Amino acid sequence: MHSEQAPIYSAVACNLDANILGAAFPLLEDGRIEALEWAFDTLFWAEQIPDWFTNLLDAYSQAGRLVGHGVFFSLLSGRWTPEQQQWLAHLRQVAARFGFDHITEHFGFFTGQNFHHGAPLPVPYSRTALRLGHDRLGRIAEACRCPVGLENLAFAYSLDEVKRHGTFLDELLAPVNGFVILDLHNLYCQLHNFAVPYDELLALQPLARVREIHISGGSWEDSALVPGRRIRRDTHDEAVPEEVFELLAWTLPRCPNLKYVVLEQLGSGLTTEQSRAQFRHEFERMAALVEQHRRARPATNAFRPPLPGLSSPAAEDAALHEQQRQLSHILETATSCEQAREQLQASALAHTDWRIEQWEPHMLETAVRIAQKWKE
Repeated sequence: MHSEQAPIYSAVACNLDANILGAAFPLLEDGRIEALEWAFDTLFWAEQIPDWFTNLLDAYSQAGRLVGHGVFFSLLSGRWTPEQQQWLAHLRQVAARFGFDHITEHFGFFTGQNFHHGAPLPVPYSRTALRLGHDRLGRIAEACRCPVGLENLAFAYSLDEVKRHGTFLDELLAPVNGFVILDLHNLYCQLHNFAVPYDELLALQPLARVREIHISGGSWEDSALVPGRRIRRDTHDEAVPEEVFELLAWTLPRCPNLKYVVLEQLGSGLTTEQSRAQFRHEFERMAALVEQHRRARPATNAFRPPLPGLSSPAAEDAALHEQQRQLSHILETATSCEQAREQLQASALAHTDWRIEQWEPHMLETAVRIAQKWKE
C-alpha cells in the first residue's frame, strides 16, 4: 500500500448556500478552515456558479484540501438509470476542473419512483448488493481518478443490520481500495435507537478504512407506537450534541488513516446570528480536538484506487429493483405502520435477504415518516 504524510485537517461542509457561507465566512477569513468539503452534485444542473465561489473552491483545490461529497447517485439501486449515467459524466467534468483529494457518496438507495429524489435507506446485505456496489464504485473511481469512499448510514431497521453494516462496508470498498466517512452523529443515532454501547458499536466499524469523520446535529422524533420512545434522526438541522464531541474525542486516536474531520449543518438551521455563532463555536471546539491528535507519521493507506476494468453495460439486478420499487411504494403510501408491515409481508421482500421479519416496529414507523416527508 502507498503511504503519505497525513496530518488531520479541520474542515466544514460548505456549499453554495447563503446561510452556511454566512456562518463560515469569519472562519474562512481568519484562515481557520483547513479543508473544504463540497457537495458537488447539488450544482450539477446550475446554469452558472458565481466566480467568487469557484475561486474559493480553486483555493482549496490548489492546496490539495478540497474533497467532494456526492448526494444523488443512489449507489445501490437495482436498476442503472440515465440519471446515474449523467451523474458520472458530470463528475468526470467536475473532477477534471477541480483537483479533488477524494470523492465520497452515501451508502444505500433512494426511495422515490426514480430513486433520485427521496430518503437514503439500507439495502439487503447480499452478494447481489455487493456486486452492484463493486461495479458502481469502480465507475465512480474511473470518473474521478482519485480515492473513493462511502459514508456509514444513520438509519437501520434492526440491531442485526447495525451490527453487520461495518463488515458490509469493508467488503464493498475493498476492490477499489476505498475508505469510510465515519459519521459520528449517524453512530449516535444507532446508539440511541438500538441501545448499543458506543465502544461495541465502534469496534464493529472498519477503522483502518476511516479517512474522514463527520460530526453534525439532528433531531428527536416521538414514536406513536411506543409511548415514551424517542427516535434519533440525522436531520443536520440542530447543534452538535455534547455526546458527539465525546465520541469524537474517543474515536480520533483509533483511526490510523484519518485525514479530515468535517463539521456539517444544513443552511436551514443557520438562519439566526445565534445559530451561526454556535456553528463557529462548534468548529473551534472540533478543531481543538483535532489539534490534540495531529500527527506527523505517515498513514499506511493513501486509498488510491487501482485502475478499474469496467464491464459494459453497468451491473443491474431486476429482482432487487422490483423489491426496491415495492418497498418505496409501501413506505410512501402506507396509512399506518401496521398497514406497511402487512403489505411488506405480502411483498417480494418477505423471506429474503432484506430480513423484514426482524425489522423493529419503531424503525419501520420512522422509515414511513421519512419516505412520506421526502415524497411531499
